[in-house]
Amino acid sequence: IIDENDAARSPVILNLTRERDEAENDLRVTEERLTELKNTLDGLVIRTQQRKKKADELKEQEQKLKNEIEMCVSRASMLSDLEKNMEGYQGSVKAVMREVKRGTLKGIHAPISQLINVDEKYALAIETALGVQIQNIVTDTENDAKRAIAFLKQSNSGRATFLPLTAIKGKVVDEKSLDDCFGYIDIASNLVKCDKKYEQIITSQLGRTVVAEDMDSAIVIAKKYNYRFRIVTLDGQLINAGGSMTGGSKTHTAGILSRGNEIEKLGARTEKLKNELESISQKVKTAIESLNA
Repeated sequence: IIDENDAARSPVILNLTRERDEAENDLRVTEERLTELKNTLDGLVIRTQQRKKKADELKEQEQKLKNEIEMCVSRASMLSDLEKNMEGYQGSVKAVMREVKRGTLKGIHAPISQLINVDEKYALAIETALGVQIQNIVTDTENDAKRAIAFLKQSNSGRATFLPLTAIKGKVVDEKSLDDCFGYIDIASNLVKCDKKYEQIITSQLGRTVVAEDMDSAIVIAKKYNYRFRIVTLDGQLINAGGSMTGGSKTHTAGILSRGNEIEKLGARTEKLKNELESISQKVKTAIESLNA
């Protein structure tokens, strides 16, 4: 009986054993596949994290550029408004230029400050050298200046100085060996850029002024040439012809010339930043597409 039972169970046992072996094999294959999938998933997680980090970094750069562009545009707009309203100019100069815009005064060009360009490095020195003369108004002829003066007198708008192109002639410092002096930079008029027709005007205002590195070198140069001409330093100190000295903090006219330079500089900076932003924005787009993939 026992043998018969064993014989009857044997196929069942064999079948169960086979099923067990198959199940164990399936389990092993499944565990191996699971390990492969886990490794793949871990790799994808790492790649996703890396791509997200890159996308986030690019977005941060993009936002910084947007903020900087906004600041540049805002600053340029404010300075342009100041320039448009001629903030810092004398009331008489404003009055004349208003009449020019209205068309009631002819032959008026502009104040010197609006007719010249100066490298930022020399802006303070040139502003200091010009002083209130930076607001002197250039005209075509003496008659144009005469009419503008008559307007100021009739309207009780104050006084202004006019520089007729037909009348003004300038002289330049002509001293030997100036180039050899320690701290000497150049004649002030040589550091100013302007339209050729204004060259005599600029020479008349700055041709007798030398620009020096600092006060120490300015004093040495002034003594060497017996105080025959003015010397202005890069930080805005002045030794006048004759030996008197003027200095201290910036004058009230300082900034009028720098304002135009800064507007131009901000414009160039904004364009550069916009180009950078365009490049970064494209990289952000590519990074997001890569992350989504």
